Amino acid sequence: MTDTVAVVDYGMGNLRSVSQAVLRAAEGTSTRVLITSDPGEVERSTRVVLPGQGAMGDCMQELGKAGLKDAVMRAAKNKPLFGVCVGMQMLLEHSEEGDSQTGTNCLGLIPGRVIKFNLSGQLQADGSRYKVPQMGWNQVRQIGEHPLWKEIAQNSYFYFVHSFYAAPSDVRYTAGETIYGQSFTSAIASDNLFATQFHPEKSAVMGLTLYRNFLNWKP
Repeated sequence: MTDTVAVVDYGMGNLRSVSQAVLRAAEGTSTRVLITSDPGEVERSTRVVLPGQGAMGDCMQELGKAGLKDAVMRAAKNKPLFGVCVGMQMLLEHSEEGDSQTGTNCLGLIPGRVIKFNLSGQLQADGSRYKVPQMGWNQVRQIGEHPLWKEIAQNSYFYFVHSFYAAPSDVRYTAGETIYGQSFTSAIASDNLFATQFHPEKSAVMGLTLYRNFLNWKP
């Protein structure tokens, strides 16, 4: 059976960059990579990548409007799923980001919340203020020995663009931590789910290694 990776297209993800990176990671294999907005294709795939970009409220709304929410929820029960950036945040229960004071309800696959950085008044080592969103390269400290960290050195650099961060309610879901004015969870893992706040598709060799590990992962 050919391994098929569905990159979920609900109109809000960095689809081309993500799919091209997964394709590069799959070179030399029979793995098929497709960008799809078809819930049936998501369910028929053997692996799923859930990208995300933009505001959480819009992402959740568009995922529902596209008819993909239920397909993603079903996929999350029994097949490897990789969340990227907002696609990681969507896996949690609730986000502070939204059009109202109540924020946005998310998929609820990982217990916890998504919180906005509050770094006002804090200075970096060079005396400059911390900027929100965090944009650029930062280190990730791996927690535990997850298979997706294979051949990735501890404290490797990955590329971030975000104003909010995931705060799982239990530390056992934290697979990676990063410091930006504070320590925050930059990778989460639970059974067949793995997700990163950073963008592997923008993270050069280490990012491709992470996607390659995902394609070989048998949770």
